[in-house]
Amino acid sequence: MTDFEQKLEALKAHHEQLLRMPNQPQEWGNGIYTKYKNPIVTAEHTPLEWRYDFNEKDNPYLMQRIMMNATLNSGAIKWKGKYVIVVRVEGADRKSFFAVAESPNGIDNFRFWDEPVTMPDDLIPATNIYDMRITQHEDGWIYGVFCAERHDDSQPGDLSAATATAAIARTKDLLKWERLPDLKSKSQQRNVVLHPEFVDGKYAFYTRPQDGFIDTGSGGGIGWALVDDITHAEVKEEKIINPRHYHTIMEVKNGEGPHPIKTDRGWLHLAHGVRGCASGLRYVLYLYMTALDDPTKVIAQPGGYFLVPEGWEYIGDVMNVVFANGWIADEDGKVFIYYASSDTRMHVATSTIDQLVDYCMNTPEDGLTTSASVETIKRLVAKNKSLI
Repeated sequence: MTDFEQKLEALKAHHEQLLRMPNQPQEWGNGIYTKYKNPIVTAEHTPLEWRYDFNEKDNPYLMQRIMMNATLNSGAIKWKGKYVIVVRVEGADRKSFFAVAESPNGIDNFRFWDEPVTMPDDLIPATNIYDMRITQHEDGWIYGVFCAERHDDSQPGDLSAATATAAIARTKDLLKWERLPDLKSKSQQRNVVLHPEFVDGKYAFYTRPQDGFIDTGSGGGIGWALVDDITHAEVKEEKIINPRHYHTIMEVKNGEGPHPIKTDRGWLHLAHGVRGCASGLRYVLYLYMTALDDPTKVIAQPGGYFLVPEGWEYIGDVMNVVFANGWIADEDGKVFIYYASSDTRMHVATSTIDQLVDYCMNTPEDGLTTSASVETIKRLVAKNKSLI
């Protein structure tokens, strides 16, 4: 065996050890969910075949020819008994693409499928695509709604000027994707999510209107729009169902995560909120619930955040960020929440529908002032004293 062959065998063994690494729950959580010690997918989890040329003649030093930078913001679906995530993989060239990884148990041993997803272009090709939400719709299709980013040609001298549209694709097997026209809207749209059921015979979208690529501007929060034909989807009327508020976790912007989970108490929503701070923008996750008979009517919203970056999760390409656009609810009520930390790596937290509904229904709302927060704490103190 040559020196090259020995290095290659050692590299493959090291990679296999990483893929097989068991994940253990963290101790002493908050009682709402359980986090796990290891990330589930990192750039190092991507297949060696994507990164190395195994031909000794062409790559005598066994260098990475194509480097991967991050794995983040993954859609999720239970598919053929496996826990499947559609990962946003970002290369060293800053271009993101989608790749499917699956696990037998949802918390470790994630392995990527052989090749990245080949996503057809829209009529106007995008420079970058990312952050797919997966919805298994009652019409029989699996839809992926994601952001398509293009340069804003109205500002030719500004190389950072961009536009965002909500791209739509559908599939029957997660392998072959049919690209539909991007969602038409008067405003730029990011964080758009397809509701899993028809509403009044129409397709329903959670939207996030914004004036610019980064700034929401006059966009007031998470919106709602009904669409007649998803093959030519257009937002004609839009209303805000979950607004932003001053001096809260969603002061700057907020957006729907994955599509909501249907429970016997209402639709359970996972979303992200953004506020400004001295170190930049802080992204956190929060929950809310809407009525079963009216998905636009909020019936519960705990105050504050649900999940934040902790410890080394704070460190990464974009620090102080957690983001989620995928979760899976099993038939037994267990919920797998897939979230990215600092735009760098993927994690999982587990809970149950009962726990999450209890958290939403019985956690105080944000009173929006210091006085209200103090009174909420005092009421809990008084209640606990009465039990002594």
